[in-house]
Amino acid sequence: MLYPIRRTLLLAGALLLSACASAPPAGPPAAPAGPPAAILWVGNSFFYYNNSLHGHFGQLAGAGQVRVRSTSVTISGSGLDWHDLPSLLRPNGLGRYSFVGDNEIRFNPPGRQYDSVVMMDCSQCPVHPQLKDAFFDSVKRNAEVARAQGVRPILFMSWAYKDKPEMTQQLAAAYTAAGQANGVAVIPVGLAFARAMAARPDIELYAPDKRHPSLAGTYLSACTAYAALYGKSPVGLAYSAGLPADVAAALQAAAWDTVQAYKP
Repeated sequence: MLYPIRRTLLLAGALLLSACASAPPAGPPAAPAGPPAAILWVGNSFFYYNNSLHGHFGQLAGAGQVRVRSTSVTISGSGLDWHDLPSLLRPNGLGRYSFVGDNEIRFNPPGRQYDSVVMMDCSQCPVHPQLKDAFFDSVKRNAEVARAQGVRPILFMSWAYKDKPEMTQQLAAAYTAAGQANGVAVIPVGLAFARAMAARPDIELYAPDKRHPSLAGTYLSACTAYAALYGKSPVGLAYSAGLPADVAAALQAAAWDTVQAYKP
């Protein structure tokens, strides 16, 4: 014979198991509505040149009265498939504290640390005959990973090499197709490079290797990201990254015009 307490515990456990079995499975958390407030930038040296794109983006956003926290994760020469996104987006992992003020540590709210992840593949991976399949596979997989964590996936369309302008439309087509196939927004930076060069060929957007961005190229990238992510024009914002006023104004205009014209 079972003792009364033991019998009660067994009955309670059986009822609990029955309730769990009948309850519908919980869906993934939804990404927060509204513009990004905490962004993870996942890419390579195209991001970290010139003291990092995410830093210039943050200062540009601040000039536009937008509060945003950003973290950049880059691997030199990397493709998107080099990055372990499940690890990067794990709750209470990367980004759980920030350094503020006089090098003080501020612990961020627990749980999900980012509401958006901006991803870029290697400079030619999306159009390389041996790597383009990996690009599309990585976008699909990472979009699913991000959404499972309640994070909005976003693609960063990179630019053509200076000596291979035909890459502009090739990369634009690949990023646009990957975005459409997975319901992912695309920041059209490569198209902004082409527009800015057509309007102001005197502005050098490339480093001497004809691949990486100059400071002007990084600033144009930040302006394009600002326009695409917030739906606001960067034209007239005070932050110029130290560039001459006329150069900054031209790049701001090219970024805004590109985002308005881009119809994926």
